[in-house]
Amino acid sequence: MGRAILREGAIEEPMSSNANPASVEFRQIDTASGHVIGVARLNSPQSLNALSLAMIRLLDATLREWVRDPRVACIVMQGAGEKAFCAGGDVRSLHSAILEHESAIPNPSALEFFSEEYRLDHRIHTCRKPVLVWGSGIVIGGGMGLLSGASHRVVTETSRIAMPEITIGLFPDVAGSWFLQHMPGHMGLFVALTGAVLNGHDAVVSGLADYFLKSSDRDAVIQCMVNSQWHDTAAANRDLLSSIVRDFDETATTVRPPSNLLREAGTIEELCAGDTLGEVLRRFADYTGTDEWIRRGIRTLAKGSPTSAALIWELRERSRGLALADIFRMECIVALQCCAHPDFPEGVRALLIDKDNEPRWTPAKQADVSAEWVEEHFAPPPWPQGKHPLGDL
Repeated sequence: MGRAILREGAIEEPMSSNANPASVEFRQIDTASGHVIGVARLNSPQSLNALSLAMIRLLDATLREWVRDPRVACIVMQGAGEKAFCAGGDVRSLHSAILEHESAIPNPSALEFFSEEYRLDHRIHTCRKPVLVWGSGIVIGGGMGLLSGASHRVVTETSRIAMPEITIGLFPDVAGSWFLQHMPGHMGLFVALTGAVLNGHDAVVSGLADYFLKSSDRDAVIQCMVNSQWHDTAAANRDLLSSIVRDFDETATTVRPPSNLLREAGTIEELCAGDTLGEVLRRFADYTGTDEWIRRGIRTLAKGSPTSAALIWELRERSRGLALADIFRMECIVALQCCAHPDFPEGVRALLIDKDNEPRWTPAKQADVSAEWVEEHFAPPPWPQGKHPLGDL
């Protein structure tokens, strides 16, 4: 089960599932040129394809194998069912691990999960072969970690994208500190603080996705790939894949929804233009506009973890100019510290376990989140082998 997440009914919670927690299907499809397309499908539709550690390990091992195989010209990742590509990571299992090893730093299960998830995400970012991720339906948290690193990031009219970790006392991880800062203006900060739900058009205009296609065209895209003449060089294959997907992008304008980000770009800049987190929060509190999409985000921020808001701001500041690998290493530390601090387990309890939707945050007010408290979340834990598990990225 994944991260249930957005308030106001914007995104549904995954249902319980008896599906194999290691449920990923892999296919190798022969093409007209004699090359192979590797297709990985997250296959747990009842849980909205939420990522378990077993799934992460399967994906990482197979991706490494496909990169080494000279026959594989292109890699495709998609989700089973119509509702979601991936609804995030398995935070329920993390919650159980935290209770089992309360205040442990690092929590052994959390260390495995976050370090291996981030390693997989980094592998996608740096993959020399073209990777197409079909981001149709719900794409939350860990799903964005898979989508954001692909060379060809596809969204559709059904895409609903969000980084709503502030609602569970976490922060936008999986390189969120990287891809959110590359959004235009203050859009990334707004998305992080409010957990705002973005549609496919929003994703393209903000740089979170490359192509907008019709959700019904997925099989046709793969068939076109099968019929194509692939090459022996990754650069040529990237160009070929771009030309294939671009043709479908040009026919999808009729189903493209209006962009909330474009419509409210001016308001977002006004709300987020402050020099301190306190100033930005005051601007949000003073908003008197009538746009319901903006107002929904403000309500989410108001009920979210004050510590998460402070971490979002601090990660934004510390990420400036950092290389991607350094950002993954920093996020790994902060994620493990969140497991040892109160808000993450409390947020998961309130939203996913007991479902009372009344998390008791520590501290409860933004004014009580001290610089020392924030700094604790950036302190490296004692690593089991004496070195950062992502030190070799």
